[in-house]
Amino acid sequence: MKQIFKRISWVQILIWLFLLIVLLFTITPLVFMITSSFMTSKQIIRMPFSWIPETFHYQNYIKALQGNDGAWIFPRNILNSLIVSLTVATTTVLIASITGYGIAKFNFKGRNVIFMLIMATMMIPFEAIMIPLYMVATGLKLQDSYAGLIVPFLVSAFGVFQMRQYLTTFPSEYLDAARVDGMGELSIFWRIVFPNCTPVIATLGILSFRGQWDNLLWPLLVTQSEKMKTIPLYISKFAEEKMTDEGAMMAVAVIASLPMFILFGALSKYFIGGSTLYDSRKG
Repeated sequence: MKQIFKRISWVQILIWLFLLIVLLFTITPLVFMITSSFMTSKQIIRMPFSWIPETFHYQNYIKALQGNDGAWIFPRNILNSLIVSLTVATTTVLIASITGYGIAKFNFKGRNVIFMLIMATMMIPFEAIMIPLYMVATGLKLQDSYAGLIVPFLVSAFGVFQMRQYLTTFPSEYLDAARVDGMGELSIFWRIVFPNCTPVIATLGILSFRGQWDNLLWPLLVTQSEKMKTIPLYISKFAEEKMTDEGAMMAVAVIASLPMFILFGALSKYFIGGSTLYDSRKG
């Protein structure tokens, strides 16, 4: 028995050691980004690298916001990314949840065919439809506008799949009881189904927000003016300029990462651990 306990303890130690190594490799770039954002360019490129700044160079954040040209366009680009990402995340969650609920809980002819057609769209890479989509946006005069950035991503096939898979496990007895009590279908969805989907809603919201926050290709095509560009375009332009300040570049990266850290921190308990179904009788 003692040998068994020793074997288990050594296995646990090895597992913890492996996890610590993975954690170290994961956190190191983030620590480098944050510490470098308070350093001058000379301190960043100095070898060996000092993980603690000699003096905190707060001017990097001012330069990150005003840009190398001093136009202060970065705050507008942040606002653009927030508007696009929040709008797409919200519409994706709402439309996907309603569609997934309909496919999962309503029996109608052609239900499986519709679901398979929705899933088939996931096999088409965005690059294959990028040019036709751009031509449609041009024809509708959606270039250089919020509509052009948002409309093509209002619905997500992956979101429909995720919501449908989650709602197939939702107890149908709750829905039948609500119908017996005289509740309408929309009322059932908003008052019973939707509140019980918190884990999958949080997951889908985070993934949808991140997808648009990091989106570079479509904004590069559909926007022309600097005031309508998003954060990835600003970072790309900032990094390509000849007189780029490495410290300011790290400050730009920190500012661009903050919304994702805040969103994930607020919803992490649902995103990671999930949740049991909410008992609407107690709510």
